[in-house]
Parts: sequence; C-alpha cells; structure tokens
Amino acid sequence: MFCHYILSTSSSVPAKLGLVITPPKLRSEKFWAFLSLLFIISFSWSCAGIIERPVMVTPALTIIEPGDLPSLEDDLDRASLETAIERSLEYYERLPEDKLCRFGDSVYTIGEMKDSLLQFMDILAMPLSDEMKRDRIKETFALYRASGKTGSGDVLFTGYYAPVLEGSVEKTSLYRYPIYRTPDDHVVINLGRFKSAYEGKRLIARVVDGEAIPYYTRREIDREESLRERGLEIVWLADPVDAFFLHIQGSGIIHLRDGSYLNISYEQSNGHPYRSVGRLLMDEKKLSIGEVSMRGIKMYLMNHPEEMPDILGHNESYVFFRVVESGPVGSLNVPVTGGRTIATDASVFPRGALAFVRVKKPVLDESGRIISWTPFSRFVLNQDTGGAIKGPGRVDLYCGDDKYAEIMAGHLKEEGDLYFLITKKAKSR
Repeated sequence: MFCHYILSTSSSVPAKLGLVITPPKLRSEKFWAFLSLLFIISFSWSCAGIIERPVMVTPALTIIEPGDLPSLEDDLDRASLETAIERSLEYYERLPEDKLCRFGDSVYTIGEMKDSLLQFMDILAMPLSDEMKRDRIKETFALYRASGKTGSGDVLFTGYYAPVLEGSVEKTSLYRYPIYRTPDDHVVINLGRFKSAYEGKRLIARVVDGEAIPYYTRREIDREESLRERGLEIVWLADPVDAFFLHIQGSGIIHLRDGSYLNISYEQSNGHPYRSVGRLLMDEKKLSIGEVSMRGIKMYLMNHPEEMPDILGHNESYVFFRVVESGPVGSLNVPVTGGRTIATDASVFPRGALAFVRVKKPVLDESGRIISWTPFSRFVLNQDTGGAIKGPGRVDLYCGDDKYAEIMAGHLKEEGDLYFLITKKAKSR
C-alpha cells in the first residue's frame, strides 16, 4: 500500500496464512513440523517483542447512539457500491455460516454478516428517495464507530491505487527489472499451530543445510540477484523505481508490448519488516515532510541516481506477485473496487463488512494540480489489508487505477471517521 513508505517503519506486508506454502521437496512433512517447532522454541524468547501485539485498552468498535449517527450521504454511484457488496458476498459464500466475526465487544456469525449485506442491497433497490433510503438504513442497522488511535475516533486515512505500467514478458535491453512470483524455497511457518498464544503470527524462512533462516532481503534480491535464472519472472519493467512502488501498492496493471494487459496482484512477501524510505529521506534532511509523497520521492531518486540502490535497499520488505484474471485482488481473494474498498487491520475489524467513512479528498485544477481538499463520505467494504495498516486508527482507501486515483493515493493523509454497519436484527452473542 502507498502509505507504507510514508508512515510505516516496522510492519511487513500481510499474506494468507499456512504452515508451508511452497516448500522445497527435500524433507518429509514430519521433518518440516519438527524443524518449525525447533525454530519457534529457539526464536520465541528473542522475538517476543516482534510477534506480540500491543494490548488494546478500549474496544476497536463501539456502538453509537441514534443521536450520534452520521448523515450517511454517499458521493459515489450506486453501481460501484453494489459491485463491492457482491464481492464481499462472494467471500462470505466460501466460509462456514457459523464462523464468528467480532464487532468490538459483540460477535456475529458469517450468516448474519451475509444477511446484513443482503438487507442493505434490498434498501438500495427500493423505489425511495436518497433521503428516505438513508432513514431506512438508520432504522435497520446498528453503527459501530472505530475507536481510532487514541480511543477518541481519530482514524488516519491514506490511499493506494493500481498503477498502469509498461512491461514485457521477456527481458530486453529496455525491460530489465523483474517482477517475481513466489519462489519454491519460500516457507511460511504458522506459529499458531504450535502455541495458541501465537495465533495469527507467522515466520517466513528458507531452509539451508537443514536450518530455517530468514528469507532474502530486498538488497539481496535486487542487488545480489539471489533469485536470478530460476524462472520466477512474471514480467519485466523498464524502471526500478516503478518496480519498487508496485511493491508498495501491492497490485498493478501491466501494458505489454503486444497491446494486451496483464493484471498482477500481491501473493506473498519475504517476511522482512517494512522500512519507510520516506522516513529515511526526512531523517537525513533530504526531503521535508511536505515533500514526502510518491512524486517527491520519485523526483529525488531521479535527480540522485547514485543514491537509489541504498535508498531502495533500506526497505528490506519484498513482494512476490501472481497473475489474476481481473484485478487488483485484495486479501479476501476477490477484486477490490475503486473508491469502495478499504484496507484495515484484519485482526481488529470484521473482514468483508460494510463500513462508512468520512474524510477529505483532493480537488484538482485542469492541469491535475491539487488546489484544495473537500470533505466526502461514502459506504465502503472492508476487503483488504496492508503491512502498515495496524490497529484501530488506520485505514487505506483503494482509490482506483486512473490518474485521479494516483494523485489521491499519493497525497491522502487525513484524519477521518470510520463506522461499521450490521443489521439490528442480527443478534450479538
């Protein structure tokens, strides 16, 4: 996500969990389990500070009284909202109906979450005015407000988008910078399988001489070419900075030389913590806080090419991609919807749920320059996650794949409000 390089200093990109994703076929399954257990026992003391989350002081979501309800005005079209809802329903269809989902101190089943979205769709289809529909939503749904960073509802919004880049499926003198799929020696160890206290925590490693060690860093992959000539390249790009920011966004659309397009989306990471290059450039007095945007960082790297390897290598996190039919695809394994999908901390907020946001967006002049910021509100669906998106005070909005989306994602860093909706008829447990 774009906000990683501005805000994050210690997070790694999220991924699907599992004991082993694509292990080398050199050992038996029992050996892998034994190896993982030894690794956890020897590593848990030194890494306790890494794998433990901070204790939540207040609930992430608190139900609000009718007098405090927001206006529920929506600045986007109905069709995009229905598309986003249908994609969350597709996700829920793959889950057991009795699986539980937490709303702050309340718990609902996936069946109730699904019914809630269907009821919302029914209201959208009613032959009523927009005002009457908003009143019906307020009557039908309970709204939970996110506690935010300090418990007062202060949520920081950033944005991400899907860049459209020129590329080639074959390496050429112009297209020399690879985008890789997940390597076959990439091992994911699910710590929750060994100790319940580590539920949801994981380690990413590779095995060398029977020992699990951290996976290659960005510097090792890009500068030392640790993955070269292994047939892992999906596509080649012409600019290493474009490749770097593609990792930040987590997905992209590649325009190939034959005129066709290739959709690629996040699949895995190398497991190393994210380190912000924007923060690095500010700390070293090379950019001011007002200059730290995607454009500002790109301009600095273009004007200081000799510094590029060290600056990009500062962020050790590396992303591996997959080809998708239609995308980009979020963490729910369904396509995200421009302006309608948000990324949040999956351990804090209910996945796939209907939400409502209030924040600001940029107003552009004819040349594409930001001339002001204006408040907006809309319904969104919680369909993605991000490495820098941790806790109840962070939201990343998927802005889309056009020029406005690029500008909005590159500059959005505003505090706003986040609410989640669930029908009042759904009974909490």
